[in-house]
Amino acid sequence: MNSIYVTENEYAPFYKNYIKALGNVNLFEVLNRSLNDIVNTVKELPEEKLTYQYAKGKWTIKELVQHIIDTERVLSYRAMRFSRNDATNLQGFDENWYVDNSYGNNRSITDLLDELSYLRKANISLFKSFTNEMFKMSGTANGSEMTVRAIGFIIAGHQMHHLNIIKEKYLNNR
Repeated sequence: MNSIYVTENEYAPFYKNYIKALGNVNLFEVLNRSLNDIVNTVKELPEEKLTYQYAKGKWTIKELVQHIIDTERVLSYRAMRFSRNDATNLQGFDENWYVDNSYGNNRSITDLLDELSYLRKANISLFKSFTNEMFKMSGTANGSEMTVRAIGFIIAGHQMHHLNIIKEKYLNNR
């Protein structure tokens, strides 16, 4: 079970860029590496950058980290439900509403990064608990079908997408 990969027919086209940007990587390697990448990058930012918006209406870094946490929780919940052969069509969520109601800017960056680290480690354990058959199971969320296996890659790809935004919009503007 150490070599977990995903194919394009396991997720909606919406997620293609997230997964393709990861390259041909092993699920557990990318979940660990991507966590280290974001934690190490964000820890190095000066405090004033953490609540800075690079444009009106854009999220701050603290809000971005909170969004990554919220999204990973939603996605891992879906993976658990699908792995248990739950055929319920799960609802989507409004990411902007979640961020607006998260008060992420009021939290310390240490607290946010700790939560993300604990969550990711718990999700790695969750994904390690899945059998090969469970990884192939699928379900529908927000009108799109996806496999349990694909959700793991979506989690990593989504986080890497936002890490690239942090690097592009915040690190390059120091």
